[in-house]
Amino acid sequence: MRFYQLWVLDIVRRSPTLRTISDRIFQPLQTALDNSLIRSFPVRYVPVNAKGNLNLPSFLNWVFVSGFTLIVLWGTWEAVLLLRTLGWADWQQVIKGAILTALRVIIALILSLLWTVPVGVAIGSNRRLAQVLQPLVQIAASVPATALFPLLLGLTRIAGGLQIGAIALMMLGTMWYILFNVIAGAQSIPSDLIEAASVYKLSPLQRWRTLILPAIFPYLITGIITAVGGAWNASIVSEYVTFQGRVISTSGLGATISHATATGNFSLLLASTVIMSLLVVLTNRLIWRPLYNLAQEKYQLLV
Repeated sequence: MRFYQLWVLDIVRRSPTLRTISDRIFQPLQTALDNSLIRSFPVRYVPVNAKGNLNLPSFLNWVFVSGFTLIVLWGTWEAVLLLRTLGWADWQQVIKGAILTALRVIIALILSLLWTVPVGVAIGSNRRLAQVLQPLVQIAASVPATALFPLLLGLTRIAGGLQIGAIALMMLGTMWYILFNVIAGAQSIPSDLIEAASVYKLSPLQRWRTLILPAIFPYLITGIITAVGGAWNASIVSEYVTFQGRVISTSGLGATISHATATGNFSLLLASTVIMSLLVVLTNRLIWRPLYNLAQEKYQLLV
């Protein structure tokens, strides 16, 4: 069979008829095509240094930027084609899921703040307490949230189902960021200010309002920004859980992403991911960035 293929190929190569067709038809067509491509895409100027040599880094940078731009344009076009296949019902599902997940993120953040701020301040401002509790907190934070899924799912069967359990699972992905930043903020408070508060006999409320909260505010904002991002990521695994061979889910953007991934619905997956990314970016731009700038300008301790 191999010899037969080579024999046929040899006859085709030596055929005067095929050579004539190639010289009179295919070669002129190829030349015309090459000339049209040259006119459409003229040769670019290749950067040359003062010695007349090729500036290789600039040329490679131009090649990389051009290739990256083409990839982005192609990916954008493919994404638009995918999104066009979605119907109004799909977009309603995505928008409804985004609202529900955003509410869960807010609730998880508030519940995390309620206990991490006082506990973090207590650990950070008391050296003896820090020596005992800080290693325990680090051990607890190192436990993967997924390891606690069976326990939380058992509790959610009793109260509220996964709608409540999803918030608890989100908290496991948010509260440690806030706690460690609050501890660091409390430890950074100068001892002179703490002694001054004691000398002036400030009440606990006055001490929190005039000293502790302004001092930990930059650290608190940093922890919140990281925690909110962690909560959005945790929604993907907390709203759609596979446990003991069955799927337990609740309405939300994270559940939509997980379900679309499991079913291979790439259009819905893309829409859900884009909406989640937009919500995170807009929240960072419109809320957390101004608060972060305020923390740096007004509440930064100069020691």
